[in-house]
Amino acid sequence: MDKVNFGDQLVTPAEKTRRVGGVFSSVASSYDLMNDLMSGGMHRLWKNRFVAKVKPRPGEQILDMAGGTGDIAFRMAAKGAQVMVSDINPDMLEVGRKRAESRGIQGLSWQVENAEELSFADASFDGYTIAFGIRNVTDIPAALREAHRVLKRGGRLYVLEFSTSEWPGFGELYDRYSEHVIPRIGKAVAKDEDSYRYLVESIRRFPRMEQFKAMIGEAGFKSTSVEPILGGLVAIWGGWKT
Repeated sequence: MDKVNFGDQLVTPAEKTRRVGGVFSSVASSYDLMNDLMSGGMHRLWKNRFVAKVKPRPGEQILDMAGGTGDIAFRMAAKGAQVMVSDINPDMLEVGRKRAESRGIQGLSWQVENAEELSFADASFDGYTIAFGIRNVTDIPAALREAHRVLKRGGRLYVLEFSTSEWPGFGELYDRYSEHVIPRIGKAVAKDEDSYRYLVESIRRFPRMEQFKAMIGEAGFKSTSVEPILGGLVAIWGGWKT
């Protein structure tokens, strides 16, 4: 790839990786509060639904990629799973570690990782989850192939991400909200309008539901699926390694 999109700008892959790191270092301390404000608290319901699909079980080894501040990992650890929380950004992981420590949450490990080049051995995990992180990966097909590689036979992949709502009128309404309101909230709360403008732009450029489902299949996963939420504004994708 000579050039890739960083929001609406074309940059080199290395530059995108660097800039995405800067975005999340900037927003790490206010990330959870901003999620509540931007979604009206609905992100908590989406994450509960996501983990219910994953069905983590006691003793399972699950890699939570782009696990950041721990929201998904905490829910899976509560079910008895052993969770490796990984993120390319150490600032996000530090926020997660402190949250876990303050809540006394056990069963978690923390490790800086690049989703495109994981350090884990083949067939290391029973499950791989990534929530609101895949759209920020520079080379998404490479990340999906790595997810397939580190999963055991019979392991499952689940992805929670924004997409494009197919409800008539709703998608357009959300576009206006995200373009005009979310960056202003970012400016007022996180003191960072530009980072939240990038995050909005990254949502718009993410593949539509069926297109991303096909990408999961191309990475080697079988029995791929997609479950839309709010008409596809948010969706949960799944796939199995056979």
